Amino acid sequence: MTTSTVETSAAVTEQAPATARSRVSRRGDRGPVASALTHSALIAASLIAFFPIAWLVYLSLGPDKDDYLHPGAIWHKMSFDNYTFVLRHTAFFDWLKSTLVVVGGVTLVGVLISATTGYAVSRMRFPGYKKFMWLLLLTQMFPIAVLIVPMYQIMSELGLIDSYLGLIIINCTTIIPYCAWLLKGYFDTIPFEIDEAGRVDGLSPFGTFLRLILPLAKPGLAVAAFYAFLTAFGEVAFASTFMLSDDKYTFAVGLQTFISEHDAQRNLMAAAAVLIAIPVAIFFYLVQKNLVTGLTAGGTKG
Repeated sequence: MTTSTVETSAAVTEQAPATARSRVSRRGDRGPVASALTHSALIAASLIAFFPIAWLVYLSLGPDKDDYLHPGAIWHKMSFDNYTFVLRHTAFFDWLKSTLVVVGGVTLVGVLISATTGYAVSRMRFPGYKKFMWLLLLTQMFPIAVLIVPMYQIMSELGLIDSYLGLIIINCTTIIPYCAWLLKGYFDTIPFEIDEAGRVDGLSPFGTFLRLILPLAKPGLAVAAFYAFLTAFGEVAFASTFMLSDDKYTFAVGLQTFISEHDAQRNLMAAAAVLIAIPVAIFFYLVQKNLVTGLTAGGTKG
């Protein structure tokens, strides 16, 4: 082998990693046109999603009920009088109290039962565990209109009509089956070796679930909690049927009565809608860090 051959081989060897690196970098890079199109699409989607909210807030600042017909005039006479009226002349704070009690109870109880159910089906192989999950899914087939009458009779016999506990139980019957399926899929992505390590350390099955699995399942729990929160927050049929006292109405029922009383005053309705949306925005901000991870993790099990 000549010296020139050795030098040529060394040069090829040195150029190969550089060529590979350049190919990898080129695969990951976007061209200016593709980057501009991507950013344009994202900006357009953001504006489409944000515009209804911004428009609602803008209309809520108009002091007159007919300002929605001339939205350009609102800019020169913005005020918070509509919000003051809603807070002073409605049972807003009673609605807020009832909503927090019901939604908090449904979220806590629903996520707790769903987590234990999903973990048991994911890890334990008892007779009929597959049929049990399908049975939970089967309960979602029945529409609310069919369920209200038998549920009302049961709650009446138990003395839970017009009580927060009764409404929490009713909402949990519709939330737990879906959340159990959701969390079961997330628990399937957590390696079984973690459970085995817990047993080696002397932990009971519940101790393993509480100390090892739950901390790893925070994204899935965040998604389940967000679903339970939104479902209970916006639920109208059960709340209007099982809650008879005006001071126990939730936001959804309270807004319904408010609209019936002020159906022509769209500025007041817009202000009430903005105020009612604030608790949801706060809860979303608290769970948004784990929300995307929890939504995608259950679907990547392969």
